Amino acid sequence: MVFTIALIVISALLLLIIGINIYQQHKERIDSERRLQLQKQRSLIDETESVLDNVALFPCSKDVVLVLYKRLAEALEVAVSFSNAQQQQDYQRRLIDLSSQIEQLQNSSNKAASIDTVQIPDNDKQLIMLVQLLKKLKAILRAEHTKGKIDPTIFTNEENRINNMQLRINVDAMLTRAKSAKNMKQYGSAKQLLHKALSTLNAIKIKNPEDRFVSKKLEESKILLDEINGQSEQEEVKAPSKKKDNDDLDMLFQPKKKW
Repeated sequence: MVFTIALIVISALLLLIIGINIYQQHKERIDSERRLQLQKQRSLIDETESVLDNVALFPCSKDVVLVLYKRLAEALEVAVSFSNAQQQQDYQRRLIDLSSQIEQLQNSSNKAASIDTVQIPDNDKQLIMLVQLLKKLKAILRAEHTKGKIDPTIFTNEENRINNMQLRINVDAMLTRAKSAKNMKQYGSAKQLLHKALSTLNAIKIKNPEDRFVSKKLEESKILLDEINGQSEQEEVKAPSKKKDNDDLDMLFQPKKKW
């Protein structure tokens, strides 16, 4: 009888231990999933806020800013359900502020400024920030469009604006490098860069004939190309004269022939 009771007690203890282990493993799995979800939402929040903090570098439309606000609000709402009490208060406070901003923007009639008004920064740090902003903004718009959260027309228009701005930055960079190559008398490299810039500008002009930036940079590229061609020709004219002087020196110092 005692032996039977002991077996029952031991079996019960084993079942209890197994049950506790299963519960702990389940709890750990839930905690791990919660942390992963919270980390994912924090990444979305940080990325979206980073873009919003730098939108002054690129004139975004009201529609794009709304997409960013709503993406941020959605990430905050999900983060609330996976965070602790202290974090929940912070996220809920930010949600209230964000809701007010969304409402104000929806009632406004702000239109995106033309990208003609954007000055490409001379400062390398600011230029890198602009390039990174455009890259992140394009990725966000594509992700939200895939989820069906952006009107296809708005998405196409905004992506075209970003692409146009990226092309402008590339053209400006090519012209800057061409000028540097010209100053170092690397005429071949300078011409290659200019021809590439001209090709890009002409492609943009076909789509946007009235683009002032394109007209300005086309004229600048052609003037620079003429200058390089002129300097290159002058260098070629000087080259034979230099070769002749070298030939005369070779004749003077060459070994005397014995007759």
